[in-house]
Amino acid sequence: MRPSEPMAAEPLKIVEVIAHPLSQTLPAPTVTSWGSYTKVSLVLVEVRTDAGIVGVGETLARFSPKAYADLIETSLKPRLVGQDARNIGALWQSMRRALSGKAGGMLIEAIAGVDIALWDILGKATGQPIAKLLGGVGRDRIDVYAAAVNWTDDKAADAELDRYLGEGFPCIKIKMARPVRDACKRIERLRKRAGDLVGLCVDANWAYTLDEAVEVGRALSANGYFWFEEPLQPENEQGYEELRRRCDVPLAAGESNFTLDQAQRLIANRTLSVLQPDVARAGGITETRRMADYAAAHDIRYAPHIGMSGIVCETASVHLAAAMPNFGMMECECDASPFKTTLADIAPGCRRQKNGTLDVPDRPGLGIEIDWEAVKKLKAE
Repeated sequence: MRPSEPMAAEPLKIVEVIAHPLSQTLPAPTVTSWGSYTKVSLVLVEVRTDAGIVGVGETLARFSPKAYADLIETSLKPRLVGQDARNIGALWQSMRRALSGKAGGMLIEAIAGVDIALWDILGKATGQPIAKLLGGVGRDRIDVYAAAVNWTDDKAADAELDRYLGEGFPCIKIKMARPVRDACKRIERLRKRAGDLVGLCVDANWAYTLDEAVEVGRALSANGYFWFEEPLQPENEQGYEELRRRCDVPLAAGESNFTLDQAQRLIANRTLSVLQPDVARAGGITETRRMADYAAAHDIRYAPHIGMSGIVCETASVHLAAAMPNFGMMECECDASPFKTTLADIAPGCRRQKNGTLDVPDRPGLGIEIDWEAVKKLKAE
Protein backbone atom coordinates (compact mmCIF):
# COMPACT_ATOMS: atom_id res chain seq x y z
CA MET A 1 0.00 0.00 0.00
CA ARG A 2 1.37 3.39 -1.00
CA PRO A 3 1.84 5.80 1.87
CA SER A 4 -0.69 8.60 1.81
CA GLU A 5 0.59 11.86 0.42
CA PRO A 6 0.45 14.89 2.69
CA MET A 7 -2.42 17.23 2.00
CA ALA A 8 -1.53 20.61 0.58
CA ALA A 9 -1.80 23.30 3.21
CA GLU A 10 -4.69 25.68 2.78
CA PRO A 11 -3.70 29.18 1.68
CA LEU A 12 -3.37 31.74 4.46
CA LYS A 13 -5.14 34.57 2.69
CA ILE A 14 -4.60 38.21 3.51
CA VAL A 15 -7.94 39.90 4.16
CA GLU A 16 -6.86 43.31 5.46
CA VAL A 17 -3.86 45.62 5.63
CA ILE A 18 -4.04 48.57 8.02
CA ALA A 19 -1.39 51.25 8.39
CA HIS A 20 -1.36 53.07 11.74
CA PRO A 21 0.55 56.40 11.58
CA LEU A 22 1.99 57.14 15.02
CA SER A 23 3.77 60.16 16.46
CA GLN A 24 5.36 60.99 19.79
CA THR A 25 7.39 63.59 21.62
CA LEU A 26 10.67 62.15 22.84
CA PRO A 27 11.20 62.21 26.62
CA ALA A 28 14.51 63.97 25.96
CA PRO A 29 15.88 65.38 22.70
CA THR A 30 18.20 63.25 20.58
CA VAL A 31 21.03 65.53 19.45
CA THR A 32 23.21 64.64 16.46
CA SER A 33 25.09 66.51 13.74
CA TRP A 34 21.70 66.96 12.04
CA GLY A 35 20.33 68.91 14.98
CA SER A 36 17.99 68.26 17.89
CA TYR A 37 15.11 65.80 17.45
CA THR A 38 12.21 66.39 19.83
CA LYS A 39 9.44 64.59 17.92
CA VAL A 40 9.52 61.45 15.80
CA SER A 41 7.03 59.22 13.98
CA LEU A 42 6.62 55.72 12.55
CA VAL A 43 3.93 53.58 10.92
CA LEU A 44 2.76 50.38 12.57
CA VAL A 45 1.52 47.96 9.89
CA GLU A 46 -1.17 45.41 10.72
CA VAL A 47 -1.80 42.51 8.32
CA ARG A 48 -4.83 40.28 8.98
CA THR A 49 -5.53 36.82 7.52
CA ASP A 50 -8.62 34.68 7.03
CA ALA A 51 -7.29 32.27 9.66
CA GLY A 52 -7.42 34.98 12.31
CA ILE A 53 -3.61 35.29 12.46
CA VAL A 54 -2.50 38.92 12.62
CA GLY A 55 1.04 40.08 11.91
CA VAL A 56 2.59 43.44 12.77
CA GLY A 57 5.47 45.34 11.20
CA GLU A 58 7.10 48.74 11.41
CA THR A 59 7.91 51.31 8.76
CA LEU A 60 10.63 53.87 9.34
CA ALA A 61 8.64 57.06 8.82
CA ARG A 62 10.23 59.60 11.11
CA PHE A 63 8.33 62.43 9.51
CA SER A 64 5.02 62.64 7.58
CA PRO A 65 3.70 59.26 8.81
CA LYS A 66 0.29 59.83 7.20
CA ALA A 67 1.93 59.94 3.78
CA TYR A 68 3.50 56.53 4.39
CA ALA A 69 0.21 55.14 5.66
CA ASP A 70 -1.56 56.38 2.54
CA LEU A 71 1.09 54.76 0.30
CA ILE A 72 0.66 51.43 2.09
CA GLU A 73 -3.12 51.43 1.95
CA THR A 74 -3.52 52.76 -1.62
CA SER A 75 -0.54 51.23 -3.46
CA LEU A 76 0.50 48.11 -1.51
CA LYS A 77 -2.73 46.84 0.00
CA PRO A 78 -4.37 46.08 -3.40
CA ARG A 79 -1.39 43.85 -4.26
CA LEU A 80 -1.74 41.95 -0.98
CA VAL A 81 -5.41 41.33 -0.22
CA GLY A 82 -6.48 37.87 -1.38
CA GLN A 83 -2.89 36.61 -1.62
CA ASP A 84 -1.26 33.84 0.46
CA ALA A 85 0.62 35.55 3.29
CA ARG A 86 3.26 32.82 3.24
CA ASN A 87 4.50 33.74 -0.24
CA ILE A 88 6.68 36.48 1.20
CA GLY A 89 9.21 36.63 -1.63
CA ALA A 90 6.56 36.90 -4.33
CA LEU A 91 4.66 39.54 -2.37
CA TRP A 92 7.86 41.54 -1.88
CA GLN A 93 8.48 41.59 -5.62
CA SER A 94 4.88 42.57 -6.31
CA MET A 95 5.08 45.48 -3.85
CA ARG A 96 8.37 46.58 -5.38
CA ARG A 97 6.58 47.02 -8.71
CA ALA A 98 4.07 49.43 -7.19
CA LEU A 99 6.33 52.32 -8.25
CA SER A 100 8.89 52.49 -11.05
CA GLY A 101 12.41 53.90 -10.81
CA LYS A 102 15.36 52.91 -8.67
CA ALA A 103 14.57 51.19 -5.39
CA GLY A 104 14.59 53.44 -2.35
CA GLY A 105 12.77 56.09 -0.40
CA MET A 106 9.26 55.79 0.93
CA LEU A 107 8.34 52.73 -1.14
CA ILE A 108 11.03 50.43 0.30
CA GLU A 109 10.43 51.74 3.82
CA ALA A 110 6.71 51.08 3.36
CA ILE A 111 7.44 47.57 2.08
CA ALA A 112 9.58 47.00 5.18
CA GLY A 113 6.58 47.37 7.48
CA VAL A 114 4.49 44.91 5.48
CA ASP A 115 7.34 42.43 5.12
CA ILE A 116 8.00 42.29 8.87
CA ALA A 117 4.29 41.66 9.43
CA LEU A 118 4.33 38.79 6.92
CA TRP A 119 7.24 37.15 8.73
CA ASP A 120 5.34 37.59 12.00
CA ILE A 121 2.38 35.78 10.43
CA LEU A 122 4.58 32.97 9.11
CA GLY A 123 6.11 32.46 12.55
CA LYS A 124 2.70 32.37 14.23
CA ALA A 125 1.33 29.98 11.61
CA THR A 126 4.22 27.54 12.08
CA GLY A 127 4.69 28.02 15.82
CA GLN A 128 8.28 29.18 15.35
CA PRO A 129 10.10 32.38 16.32
CA ILE A 130 11.41 34.30 13.32
CA ALA A 131 15.02 33.60 14.31
CA LYS A 132 14.35 29.88 13.80
CA LEU A 133 12.58 30.46 10.47
CA LEU A 134 15.69 32.31 9.31
CA GLY A 135 17.80 29.23 10.05
CA GLY A 136 19.15 30.47 13.35
CA VAL A 137 22.69 29.66 14.39
CA GLY A 138 21.72 28.78 17.96
CA ARG A 139 21.94 32.14 19.70
CA ASP A 140 19.49 32.75 22.52
CA ARG A 141 21.26 35.97 23.59
CA ILE A 142 22.88 38.70 21.54
CA ASP A 143 25.46 41.39 22.29
CA VAL A 144 24.28 45.01 22.31
CA TYR A 145 25.92 48.41 22.71
CA ALA A 146 24.45 51.55 24.28
CA ALA A 147 23.29 54.34 21.98
CA ALA A 148 24.12 57.07 22.43
CA VAL A 149 26.06 59.87 24.09
CA ASN A 150 24.52 62.91 22.38
CA TRP A 151 26.37 65.84 20.79
CA THR A 152 25.74 68.16 23.71
CA ASP A 153 27.92 70.06 26.19
CA ASP A 154 30.68 68.27 28.07
CA LYS A 155 28.77 68.01 31.35
CA ALA A 156 25.74 66.37 29.70
CA ALA A 157 27.96 64.06 27.64
CA ASP A 158 29.83 62.98 30.78
CA ALA A 159 26.53 62.24 32.53
CA GLU A 160 25.26 60.10 29.65
CA LEU A 161 28.52 58.16 29.44
CA ASP A 162 28.47 57.56 33.20
CA ARG A 163 24.85 56.39 32.99
CA TYR A 164 25.66 53.73 30.38
CA LEU A 165 28.69 52.58 32.31
CA GLY A 166 26.54 52.30 35.43
CA GLU A 167 23.99 50.20 33.51
CA GLY A 168 26.70 47.69 32.69
CA PHE A 169 27.16 48.34 28.96
CA PRO A 170 30.66 47.23 27.90
CA CYS A 171 30.37 49.12 24.58
CA ILE A 172 28.97 52.63 23.98
CA LYS A 173 28.28 54.81 20.93
CA ILE A 174 29.09 58.53 20.93
CA LYS A 175 27.62 61.10 18.55
CA MET A 176 30.08 63.44 16.83
CA ALA A 177 29.72 66.59 14.74
CA ARG A 178 31.50 69.82 13.87
CA PRO A 179 33.72 71.57 14.67
CA VAL A 180 36.39 68.94 14.10
CA ARG A 181 38.66 70.35 16.79
CA ASP A 182 35.93 69.91 19.41
CA ALA A 183 35.18 66.41 18.13
CA CYS A 184 38.80 65.34 18.49
CA LYS A 185 38.93 66.74 22.01
CA ARG A 186 35.80 64.85 22.98
CA ILE A 187 37.14 61.62 21.49
CA GLU A 188 40.21 61.83 23.70
CA ARG A 189 38.40 63.05 26.82
CA LEU A 190 35.66 60.40 26.80
CA ARG A 191 38.22 57.68 26.23
CA LYS A 192 40.05 58.78 29.36
CA ARG A 193 36.79 58.95 31.30
CA ALA A 194 35.61 55.50 30.17
CA GLY A 195 38.96 53.78 30.59
CA ASP A 196 40.71 51.42 28.23
CA LEU A 197 38.50 48.39 28.93
CA VAL A 198 35.27 49.93 27.59
CA GLY A 199 34.55 49.72 23.88
CA LEU A 200 33.74 53.08 22.30
CA CYS A 201 32.57 53.90 18.78
CA VAL A 202 31.48 57.08 17.01
CA ASP A 203 28.51 57.96 14.81
CA ALA A 204 28.91 61.15 12.78
CA ASN A 205 25.61 61.09 10.84
CA TRP A 206 27.35 62.39 7.65
CA ALA A 207 28.89 65.36 9.47
CA TYR A 208 32.21 65.63 7.64
CA THR A 209 33.99 66.32 4.41
CA LEU A 210 36.60 63.75 3.43
CA ASP A 211 39.54 65.70 4.87
CA GLU A 212 37.64 66.36 8.10
CA ALA A 213 36.77 62.68 8.37
CA VAL A 214 40.43 61.74 7.96
CA GLU A 215 41.36 64.02 10.87
CA VAL A 216 38.60 62.64 13.09
CA GLY A 217 39.38 59.09 12.02
CA ARG A 218 42.99 59.43 13.05
CA ALA A 219 41.90 60.68 16.48
CA LEU A 220 39.61 57.68 16.81
CA SER A 221 42.39 55.28 15.86
CA ALA A 222 44.81 56.90 18.31
CA ASN A 223 42.27 56.47 21.11
CA GLY A 224 41.25 52.89 20.37
CA TYR A 225 37.69 53.39 19.10
CA PHE A 226 36.30 50.29 17.41
CA TRP A 227 34.44 51.93 14.48
CA PHE A 228 33.66 55.20 12.72
CA GLU A 229 30.01 55.23 11.61
CA GLU A 230 28.65 57.24 8.67
CA PRO A 231 31.34 59.93 8.53
CA LEU A 232 30.39 60.90 4.94
CA GLN A 233 27.22 61.19 2.89
CA PRO A 234 26.07 57.70 1.88
CA GLU A 235 26.25 58.51 -1.83
CA ASN A 236 29.95 59.36 -1.54
CA GLU A 237 31.23 55.82 -2.08
CA GLN A 238 34.51 56.99 -3.59
CA GLY A 239 35.04 59.15 -0.52
CA TYR A 240 34.55 56.14 1.75
CA GLU A 241 37.13 54.21 -0.27
CA GLU A 242 39.63 57.06 0.04
CA LEU A 243 38.93 57.41 3.77
CA ARG A 244 39.62 53.70 4.20
CA ARG A 245 43.04 54.21 2.62
CA ARG A 246 43.91 57.27 4.71
CA CYS A 247 42.99 56.17 8.24
CA ASP A 248 43.05 52.92 10.21
CA VAL A 249 39.80 53.01 12.17
CA PRO A 250 37.21 50.48 10.86
CA LEU A 251 34.35 52.08 8.92
CA ALA A 252 30.68 51.30 9.53
CA ALA A 253 27.68 52.31 7.42
CA GLY A 254 24.51 50.99 5.86
CA GLU A 255 21.58 52.48 7.78
CA SER A 256 20.96 54.76 4.79
CA ASN A 257 20.81 51.88 2.30
CA PHE A 258 17.44 50.63 1.12
CA THR A 259 18.42 47.54 -0.88
CA LEU A 260 21.38 45.20 -1.36
CA ASP A 261 22.51 46.82 -4.60
CA GLN A 262 23.12 50.06 -2.69
CA ALA A 263 25.46 48.27 -0.28
CA GLN A 264 27.26 46.00 -2.73
CA ARG A 265 30.17 48.19 -3.78
CA LEU A 266 31.52 49.02 -0.33
CA ILE A 267 31.00 45.43 0.82
CA ALA A 268 32.55 43.80 -2.23
CA ASN A 269 35.72 45.93 -2.04
CA ARG A 270 35.74 45.64 1.78
CA THR A 271 35.78 49.38 2.38
CA LEU A 272 33.34 48.75 5.22
CA SER A 273 34.17 46.56 8.18
CA VAL A 274 30.62 46.70 9.53
CA LEU A 275 27.28 46.80 7.68
CA GLN A 276 24.36 48.42 9.55
CA PRO A 277 21.05 48.15 7.68
CA ASP A 278 17.85 49.17 9.46
CA VAL A 279 15.13 46.52 9.04
CA ALA A 280 12.38 49.17 9.10
CA ARG A 281 14.01 50.96 6.15
CA ALA A 282 15.81 48.25 4.17
CA GLY A 283 12.78 46.39 2.83
CA GLY A 284 12.08 44.49 6.03
CA ILE A 285 13.44 41.11 7.08
CA THR A 286 13.59 39.77 3.52
CA GLU A 287 15.93 42.39 2.07
CA THR A 288 17.90 42.97 5.27
CA ARG A 289 18.67 39.27 5.38
CA ARG A 290 20.01 39.46 1.80
CA MET A 291 22.29 42.32 2.86
CA ALA A 292 23.55 40.44 5.90
CA ASP A 293 24.16 37.27 3.88
CA TYR A 294 26.09 39.20 1.23
CA ALA A 295 28.19 40.84 3.94
CA ALA A 296 28.86 37.40 5.47
CA ALA A 297 30.14 36.15 2.12
CA HIS A 298 32.70 38.97 2.22
CA ASP A 299 33.69 38.47 5.88
CA ILE A 300 32.05 41.72 6.99
CA ARG A 301 30.15 41.99 10.26
CA TYR A 302 26.43 42.70 10.46
CA ALA A 303 25.33 45.16 13.16
CA PRO A 304 21.62 46.10 13.05
CA HIS A 305 20.73 49.79 13.23
CA ILE A 306 17.78 50.77 15.44
CA GLY A 307 17.92 54.52 16.06
CA MET A 308 14.71 56.25 17.10
CA SER A 309 12.49 53.38 15.93
CA GLY A 310 9.97 51.39 17.96
CA ILE A 311 9.70 48.03 19.66
CA VAL A 312 8.69 46.16 16.48
CA CYS A 313 11.79 47.30 14.60
CA GLU A 314 13.95 46.48 17.62
CA THR A 315 12.46 43.00 18.05
CA ALA A 316 12.71 42.15 14.33
CA SER A 317 16.36 43.22 14.51
CA VAL A 318 16.96 40.92 17.49
CA HIS A 319 15.66 37.95 15.46
CA LEU A 320 17.91 38.81 12.53
CA ALA A 321 20.86 39.24 14.88
CA ALA A 322 20.20 35.84 16.41
CA ALA A 323 20.14 34.15 13.01
CA MET A 324 22.92 35.76 10.98
CA PRO A 325 26.32 34.04 11.19
CA ASN A 326 28.26 37.30 10.84
CA PHE A 327 26.38 39.19 13.54
CA GLY A 328 28.59 41.40 15.69
CA MET A 329 26.62 43.75 17.97
CA MET A 330 23.21 45.40 17.85
CA GLU A 331 22.45 49.00 18.66
CA CYS A 332 20.50 49.33 21.91
CA GLU A 333 18.82 52.72 21.75
CA CYS A 334 18.37 54.05 25.26
CA ASP A 335 15.94 56.93 24.69
CA ALA A 336 13.15 54.88 26.37
CA SER A 337 10.54 56.47 24.11
CA PRO A 338 6.83 55.49 24.17
CA PHE A 339 7.39 53.66 20.87
CA LYS A 340 9.56 51.23 22.80
CA THR A 341 8.01 51.31 26.25
CA THR A 342 4.24 51.27 25.68
CA LEU A 343 3.43 49.62 22.33
CA ALA A 344 3.92 45.95 23.26
CA ASP A 345 4.06 43.45 26.10
CA ILE A 346 7.85 43.33 26.06
CA ALA A 347 10.20 45.82 27.67
CA PRO A 348 12.67 47.65 25.41
CA GLY A 349 16.17 46.28 25.07
CA CYS A 350 17.70 49.03 27.17
CA ARG A 351 15.66 47.78 30.15
CA ARG A 352 16.11 44.05 29.50
CA GLN A 353 19.85 43.98 28.72
CA LYS A 354 22.28 42.61 31.28
CA ASN A 355 25.93 43.58 30.96
CA GLY A 356 25.50 44.23 27.26
CA THR A 357 23.56 41.10 26.33
CA LEU A 358 19.89 40.69 25.43
CA ASP A 359 17.56 37.67 25.35
CA VAL A 360 16.04 36.62 22.02
CA PRO A 361 12.23 36.21 22.19
CA ASP A 362 11.25 32.55 21.84
CA ARG A 363 7.50 32.86 21.20
CA PRO A 364 6.16 32.36 17.65
CA GLY A 365 6.73 35.12 15.10
CA LEU A 366 8.16 38.29 16.56
CA GLY A 367 7.17 37.06 20.00
CA ILE A 368 5.35 40.22 21.04
CA GLU A 369 1.74 41.32 21.46
CA ILE A 370 0.73 44.86 20.57
CA ASP A 371 -1.18 47.06 23.04
CA TRP A 372 -3.83 48.49 20.72
CA GLU A 373 -4.95 51.05 23.30
CA ALA A 374 -1.44 52.46 23.29
CA VAL A 375 -1.58 52.57 19.49
CA LYS A 376 -4.72 54.70 19.69
CA LYS A 377 -3.07 57.12 22.12
CA LEU A 378 -0.04 57.59 19.84
CA LYS A 379 -2.02 58.06 16.62
CA ALA A 380 -0.64 60.90 14.52
CA GLU A 381 -3.04 63.85 14.31
